[in-house]
Amino acid sequence: MQRIVIFIALGVFLYIIPPGGFSAWSFESGVRWFYLFVVSFLVFNLLYPFIMKLAYRINALDFPNERKMHQFPIPRIGGLGIYLSFIFTVIRNFQFPKEIIGILISSTIVFISGFMDDIKGLSASKRFVFQIVAAIVCVIFGVRITLPIDNIFLKDFLSGIVTVLWMVGITNAFNFLDGIDGLAGSVSLIINLIFLFIVVNTNQYQVMFITSSICGSVFGFLVYNFNPAKIFMGDGGSNFLGFIIAVLAVYLGWAHNNPFVSMTAPLIICGILIFDMIYITVSRFRNKLVKSFKEYLEYTGKDHLHHRLINIGFSVNGTVLFIVILNTLLGIVAIRMVVKDLAIESFLSFFEAILIFVMVVVLMFNARRKINMGEL
Repeated sequence: MQRIVIFIALGVFLYIIPPGGFSAWSFESGVRWFYLFVVSFLVFNLLYPFIMKLAYRINALDFPNERKMHQFPIPRIGGLGIYLSFIFTVIRNFQFPKEIIGILISSTIVFISGFMDDIKGLSASKRFVFQIVAAIVCVIFGVRITLPIDNIFLKDFLSGIVTVLWMVGITNAFNFLDGIDGLAGSVSLIINLIFLFIVVNTNQYQVMFITSSICGSVFGFLVYNFNPAKIFMGDGGSNFLGFIIAVLAVYLGWAHNNPFVSMTAPLIICGILIFDMIYITVSRFRNKLVKSFKEYLEYTGKDHLHHRLINIGFSVNGTVLFIVILNTLLGIVAIRMVVKDLAIESFLSFFEAILIFVMVVVLMFNARRKINMGEL
């Protein structure tokens, strides 16, 4: 069956990739984002069997231990497929300004550092340095947070520092989320779909290339990552996706002459990542689990939001669904702030109501599961 799927994917890929045909139609019809999504999705699926073989050949496997939830060794270089399918799709449609080039260079730096950790091991401190360097590259290429300060020198200096802190912080917050099957990939997909919805409805054509390509790559990965996972994204994938989220939150145009929306919308969309990171940071230092910043970077534990949901009775899939719905609801709030359209707002309100009912069902289902286990 896997060979049949790959054969079909290859046939579709060879049909749509040449100039003209489906490619030209997507451009002329204003749905280029869909073409990019399909291409990156297909490329990941074509790369998947080779990445699996490579993982076993170089022993890039995630072995079970007391901190892990899986029972058997699982390949952990799925991030390689996400990165390569993304890069191929973007370069296939390469026509970008210097800011996009800076994003590609800096995200590659972050991916390489994480991938090195996946195959041979790299300390958290060294990965942290790579992340800082990558964020500085982005700032140099013009991707930075704009601060409402009149003094030009002070404005550039402080915006550079705030941008680096934001990018490094969100990258690590997302990396922390990669703890159970399907969670990090699902959250990444939802956040980038929210970005994609906003850029398509606000005609941010250049950003659309990044968001749609990432969505296709991650969707292809999730086919093999849902519980029980056949492959993990590893630090290469989690660091890369977290960095892309952080960069797009800065580069995306949120509002014209409305600093409040520009500052709060990305905070809301990344709210779960920020909440989880703040919560575990306060908890770990308060309970003296870590005593220094170096210990904090290298500490691993089961105290994240997804671990706590599982501890109160959620299944793995129930936890992923709950967090995804919560993130989607936050995204709808942000979309309403950015895209002021009555038709869109009415649709989002209806969709939001459905999600709330789904969340209630998830809570009830997991409560019943807890009761059946005799724990309530």
